[in-house]
Amino acid sequence: MSKTTVTDVSTDHEPDRVAPSRRAEGGSRALALLLVITGAAGLLAAWVITIDKFKLLEAKAEGKTFTPACSLNPVVSCGSVMESDQASAFGFPNPMLGLVAYGIVICVGMSLLAGARFPRWYWLTFNAGTLFGVGFCAWLTFQSLYRINALCLWCCLAWVATIVMFWYVTSFNIRKGFLPAPSWLKGFFGEFTWVLPVMHIGIIGMLILTRWWDFWTS
Repeated sequence: MSKTTVTDVSTDHEPDRVAPSRRAEGGSRALALLLVITGAAGLLAAWVITIDKFKLLEAKAEGKTFTPACSLNPVVSCGSVMESDQASAFGFPNPMLGLVAYGIVICVGMSLLAGARFPRWYWLTFNAGTLFGVGFCAWLTFQSLYRINALCLWCCLAWVATIVMFWYVTSFNIRKGFLPAPSWLKGFFGEFTWVLPVMHIGIIGMLILTRWWDFWTS
């Protein structure tokens, strides 16, 4: 009488062998906290700008003048930015879009802290949202510097928050294989993700410095 021993050698359960399209991933605690912090910073900026925008409209309706607290001089003039056409790019005040978008970012960060895992399509959709955000911020930066000729400090806070979250979400998707990339790029993002937002923000800082160089140095 003979026995036949069957050994299960299937490796389908191994996470590394699951196709990216079928795999669900949860971000690290550091990424989750970064999303919560940057989302909260953007939400704060959007909230303050929204309140000041309403006060500005109310004062105008009453024939009065309202000057936002962040209007410090001819260059750092939140009121000038709020009254521009670019401040309502989609037919309503831009910060109202921020109230929704940054709120979503906070929800994603809190979900990750609670241990949530999301599929590839979710991460790519989230990445697309941050890409739209950073693109919109780039447009607003150009408009502020070269068309409106004024800066809003709260807007700058929202720009910084959006830039940081975009690069770190993109880094996550590349490192996890959700976005196709060569191995050297994955290695770079694994070690030096921080370089890209620092450079991005630094370039904007240099543009602001050179745009009003005479004013800063006078």
